[in-house]
Amino acid sequence: MTATATFHAYDDLVDRVRAGALGPDPATLRIAVAFTTRQAVHHEGRETGYRNEVLSLRLAEAVGSCAVEPGELPDSALDDCVGADVAHLLRHPLLPVRVAALDAYLLHITPHTPEHGALPVPLPAGSSLEKSRVRARAVVELLDLPAGATVLVVGVVNSLLEALRSRGLRYLPSDLKGGTTEWGEPVLTDALAAAGRCDALLVSGMTLGNGTFEPLRRHAASHGKQLVAFAQTGSAVLPRLLGHGVSAVCAEPYPFFWLDGGPGTVHRYGCPGGAR
Repeated sequence: MTATATFHAYDDLVDRVRAGALGPDPATLRIAVAFTTRQAVHHEGRETGYRNEVLSLRLAEAVGSCAVEPGELPDSALDDCVGADVAHLLRHPLLPVRVAALDAYLLHITPHTPEHGALPVPLPAGSSLEKSRVRARAVVELLDLPAGATVLVVGVVNSLLEALRSRGLRYLPSDLKGGTTEWGEPVLTDALAAAGRCDALLVSGMTLGNGTFEPLRRHAASHGKQLVAFAQTGSAVLPRLLGHGVSAVCAEPYPFFWLDGGPGTVHRYGCPGGAR
């Protein structure tokens, strides 16, 4: 099994892609389809709901994605992307467009297969909540921590918090939107300020699209802490940073578990004691 090549930082990875160092010249590859997916959800038995919006770009067989705050992406972004070459989009003024373009390119040249270090984990058919809980267990299993350790969770997903609680792990929930968790716990809005109080970080790929990922990666790398990413945004990007502040990734390319009640798959990289 050949592990995916890794790089020191996100910007380094972007520079290498722009230079054509990893595969085809991105100026020769064009985005055929651009679309957004908007979701509102309120799981049965849960007190609160939430909304998602995701920008996705289709490059051949690959779909690269980046989540955005609902309503923040201008309609003109789709027009900018359709028919544009990847190199052009990697310089787009909107960060979510750049992230989605990078994700599409990397997924195109490095699909989620065992040959590239991915270990598939099946998600059974079921309700959105049932599938969310199975995914959460697949993510949390990537943390190699004793009971009682504290995890900084960046991007609050109640199923992930539930899975951490079931393992006897403590957590500090953080999300730019703030608010409270399903259990009434306050959600911190400054993740980096809380990182020093935690033994490990569990980080949403959405941090790539809002510009908060790199400081968290640097913190994990400089302090020798585990950083596990759960990635719908940047599912093909974050595995490239394994070993450089990222210890493991649960990658979930489009279509996401919440779009379909049928079976699905997530792909794990850097599993403790397993394939990388």
